[in-house]
Amino acid sequence: MEPVRTCVGCRTRAPRTALLRVVAQNDTLIIDERSVLPGRGAWVHPTPECMDAALRRRAFGRALRASGNLDTRIIEQYPPRNKG
Repeated sequence: MEPVRTCVGCRTRAPRTALLRVVAQNDTLIIDERSVLPGRGAWVHPTPECMDAALRRRAFGRALRASGNLDTRIIEQYPPRNKG
């Protein structure tokens, strides 16, 4: 049986392989695509809708139990969107 996690964007449960792990390192959100970085992780669907919802609701800070503001530039640029 595969582990199940909750997406911090849409709050639905999904298999771990369907979600993307995000960790905080030095107050910067880092995408942990291989799920091997140390520390507490937050899980989110790799879709613009879930990423935007998580950022709008400041869900990453709560899920990661971060005490200050987090740098979200890397998350805001993921997934790469075609501009055309």
